[in-house]
Amino acid sequence: MPAIARAMYERTCRTDFSAPGFCLLNAGSERGSRGLRRLMVDLRQELATLHEARTGQTLNFVSVVRVDQQATTRPHLDGGPEQSLLMLGYEPSAVRSELEISDYSRCAFDLGLTPKEFLGRHNPMFRSGSELLRAYTTRIPCFSPEDHQIAFVNNSSTPYSADGATWQGVLHTATVPAPDENQRRVINSTMLASVPLGTRESVSTAELDEFLKTTAVRRQGYDKPHLQDDA
Repeated sequence: MPAIARAMYERTCRTDFSAPGFCLLNAGSERGSRGLRRLMVDLRQELATLHEARTGQTLNFVSVVRVDQQATTRPHLDGGPEQSLLMLGYEPSAVRSELEISDYSRCAFDLGLTPKEFLGRHNPMFRSGSELLRAYTTRIPCFSPEDHQIAFVNNSSTPYSADGATWQGVLHTATVPAPDENQRRVINSTMLASVPLGTRESVSTAELDEFLKTTAVRRQGYDKPHLQDDA
């Protein structure tokens, strides 16, 4: 577990552009839903220990939720603190999907912009913003609907700092070619934030215990977003 967490941390929690800002862990097909969620919680603790040793801060849960998500998305950040990490646990599903990562922080840096300025000027929901990101986008070819997987995604929006004090985030995109209301595509979605030691967790012990044990899943929309032309 420590070796896995270290590899995840080094690839994802980047402060420059030498690492990709994301990685995918394949946990096999036999682990089960609760086993996947337990693995995620255990990995959070290992990641927090690493983060404390390297930065003097820790990683707290901001949110934990289980969703059946079959809507195709555009490149986006999940709403949360400006320095945050997504840990997305995908369960095996008959619904095929693809996952792409866009290095918008690197694109912004190359254009002389901060990440927030880039999103304000070149929204990926519009065609021009999407075209700018094309050269900075990677499809994850090993994403497998047959296996339990955990995607680690740097969800930050902080500007680049030469002293290595800020995380450099990426955008993520899910493509679901053929949503199926008779099937489920379950994502155990969690967000972590870098916070000072001693900060109270946003997720209570009871909420985390419910996340580990529940069979409930929220169902999200099935509509595909349209790429808009600039006004």
